[in-house]
Amino acid sequence: MRYLLLPLLLLSHLALAEPAELDWLELMPEADRQALEAMPEISHDGAEQDGAFYTPGGLRQQDQSLPPVMYSAKTVATLDGKPVRLGGYPVPLESDAEGRSTLFFLVPYPGACIHVPPPPPNQLVLVRYPRGIELADIYAPLWVSGTLRVEPVSNELADAAYALDAGSVRLVEEADL
Repeated sequence: MRYLLLPLLLLSHLALAEPAELDWLELMPEADRQALEAMPEISHDGAEQDGAFYTPGGLRQQDQSLPPVMYSAKTVATLDGKPVRLGGYPVPLESDAEGRSTLFFLVPYPGACIHVPPPPPNQLVLVRYPRGIELADIYAPLWVSGTLRVEPVSNELADAAYALDAGSVRLVEEADL
């Protein structure tokens, strides 16, 4: 009996463990990563200095003079259907009756909705979280865990190359760092 208990405990621990952490650059194909690393320094000045929350065009790329990698929607097919944990910053889209965000973009850096240029579509993830989370501060980083999908998403604010059906969303805590 004792020999049966140990495997069951181990399996229950693994079932509760969070999925493997995914780095934002892993969402880009290798050619895009190399192009991004080779890209010259660009200005990130934007509407933030004016106190604006969303720039005209939102997270859509407006500057047509940037290298093609800044418009890339190329994805990594092997990530489709994978359970992942991704850290990032929310750009709220929809809320429930209690004001909890149930649909938002997750972006790799804070204030992506007001910085210029915004991230390319393969660096934007639409998060669906029916349980919702209260987002008091869009500059507070989140951990989002769930199933990642290669799924082109387009709305008035942005184009994204991925969507994530979240099982859990939580604020990053001091102990995580």
